[in-house]
Amino acid sequence: MNKMRQLTAVAAMALLTACGSSGGGSPLMQHEEEITEIIAQMTLEEKVNMLHGKNMFSSAGVERLGIADIEYADGPFGIREEMEPNSWNPLGLTTDSATFFPTGSALAATWSRELARAYGKGMAIEARLRGKDMILGPAINIQRLPTGGRTYEYFSEDPVLSAALAVGYTQGVQENGVAVCLKHFALNNQENDRGTVDVKVSNRAMREIYLPPFEAAVKEANAYGVMAAYNKVEGDWCSENAMLLDQILRKEWGFKGIVISDWGGTHSSVKAVTAGLNVEMPGQQYLGAALLDSVKAGKVDEAIIDERVRELLRVRFAITPVPKEEANQIVTSQPEQQQIAYDVASKSIVLLKNDNNLLPIKQEGLKRIAVIGDNAIRTQGLGGVGAGVKARYEITPLQGLQNRLEGSGIEVKFAQGYRHYSGRDRWQRISPYCDADPALMEEAVALARESDLVIFVGGNNRDVETEGSDRESITLPLGQDQLIEALAAANPNLVAVMVTGAPLDLNRVVQCTPSILISWFNGSEAGNALADILLGHIAPSGKLPFTFPAKLEDSPAYNLKVYPQVANSGEDIFVNLVDQREGTAAAGPVAPYAEDIYVGYRWYEHKRISPLFHFGHGLSYVFFRYENMVANVGADAVSFDFTVTNTGDMDADDVVQIYMGRSDFPVTDRPFKELKDFRRITIKAGETQKVHFEIPIEKLRHWDEAQNDWVFKPGRFNYFVGNSSQFSPLGSSLEISLPE
Repeated sequence: MNKMRQLTAVAAMALLTACGSSGGGSPLMQHEEEITEIIAQMTLEEKVNMLHGKNMFSSAGVERLGIADIEYADGPFGIREEMEPNSWNPLGLTTDSATFFPTGSALAATWSRELARAYGKGMAIEARLRGKDMILGPAINIQRLPTGGRTYEYFSEDPVLSAALAVGYTQGVQENGVAVCLKHFALNNQENDRGTVDVKVSNRAMREIYLPPFEAAVKEANAYGVMAAYNKVEGDWCSENAMLLDQILRKEWGFKGIVISDWGGTHSSVKAVTAGLNVEMPGQQYLGAALLDSVKAGKVDEAIIDERVRELLRVRFAITPVPKEEANQIVTSQPEQQQIAYDVASKSIVLLKNDNNLLPIKQEGLKRIAVIGDNAIRTQGLGGVGAGVKARYEITPLQGLQNRLEGSGIEVKFAQGYRHYSGRDRWQRISPYCDADPALMEEAVALARESDLVIFVGGNNRDVETEGSDRESITLPLGQDQLIEALAAANPNLVAVMVTGAPLDLNRVVQCTPSILISWFNGSEAGNALADILLGHIAPSGKLPFTFPAKLEDSPAYNLKVYPQVANSGEDIFVNLVDQREGTAAAGPVAPYAEDIYVGYRWYEHKRISPLFHFGHGLSYVFFRYENMVANVGADAVSFDFTVTNTGDMDADDVVQIYMGRSDFPVTDRPFKELKDFRRITIKAGETQKVHFEIPIEKLRHWDEAQNDWVFKPGRFNYFVGNSSQFSPLGSSLEISLPE
């Protein structure tokens, strides 16, 4: 027990160092001598016992030496309820109701490093209340497919935006005493056959598109943990991929923390532990007795085991254990975290269209609002496969509007409009892409006719978008297009609110509705945030973190016919684990990333394909004027100085976006332009703000396949400055070269 107190005290000092550090020595590397002493006292059996799951969400310490277990918190947008030690059954506590934070694509739509950091802080506070050491998040894979089942968890199709948010989230978590576990490393960009698919990707695409979010979180934010993905990359499973785990992660990036497997994602003993896997979760099929036998047989040097244990102890020393008697003493969700959830939700909502300024809602003379659509009354904290949140509360869109209009004299009436798609439908393999329900549609149309304003709340839900399988379509489910057309014919004063985590086909919605909002799976405060946008209490300021294609076949992987692959077993490695079924065979489809670096908006511009809504798009209730550009090339950076004026009559946020591309294209094969930096700014009504950016010249490099390294080629670069990838009122070109 004295040893435990000693370790806790040392870890507490490390936490203070981490919180007060401005980027100096890593907390992970400040206790090497103590760790060496501990390892010397450990038996081989004790070492191996640390390298696999103790129960469903923990891995073992060494009680004899006062080393606490590591407790893991699932998942990235809220602390999952407490589970029975060795099952997926809830423990039934009354204190584990958490804050449901907006999911990944919603956070990304804020385009805010500051909100990402606050988000991480809120998650860490709740994790500590629950006695957790490591959060299984953030989820930062690039959104390659519009249909990707996990798009709602991930941030963006762009590596610069994803990297900045990953850094902010990681800093917010680790500054508040909890470790992150970046996931899923790497190239986990589809859910169909994710446990067997073999990704074939160029080094350039891997380095320029898919790895930067992980690299930034490791190098800039000193992430303590990484989760190996289910899939293979170039023939090797990620959990035993020496190129990813040893060469890139540890040797090139200098990662000093731990790598854990995704649940059920370990496939070997010798190869996995040698490549760099620290913990097999949640069982011990490979890194338990089999590994112990491998060491005793001389197939694995005990020095490798010592190194894996050292990496584990670094994290254990950096994170102060929460005594079990102090965990789960108060309800997890508290007002400070709820406010963070509101701030993210309110700044994530994207105004796609607002013809004739139908929004914000003009209350004068308004007597009745019809709120139509199943998503107006549905909560999104749970659903589908994988991580969910037992939310302390979740304000639905209908509740939010009713809250804000209480006492106004305006009547708010509801009709469901389309049927609910549930988990039962999913497990019975019933497709959500069906015709509208005639009876529900008739009821909704009748209400629309007798109302002054119609707010349709549709889109997807967490059973349509789910871990474990990709969507078969981006069409609006459950006959919503038919319903919207009927509503528009009944009442032209129609606002469409799309609740979604991923791109949707909104062609018919655009034709039918003057105003369209994207509201995301927006957490505990979703309804209140939406109501404040609709009523004009705040101006919308979210920006799309990915492209909405005009049709699915325009998107790169579908256009090139490399997705979906022919082989789709219909099985999923995680679902099999939960259901305790035998896993799928090792053989799986190959996923050629034939679009190479042309992911997302890069593809549409390269191929001159017009999407329905561009990356970075998002309107406001005010107009921002960009003027007075001065651009200069310095010794190691390009600077941009300009002004942005809020020409409207209310305070509002804008997101400034800077894109750059080669003017002398194609000196090397480059996208027309790429996001290089961004910033969310708040400008008061009628005011002008000066804005300054510096883009390091090293950010203008590309990965050279022949040299297997980053290369900068001097020449003329175009720059584009505005508030979307397509609205760039400030732009010109510069000659940029490296200093002599």
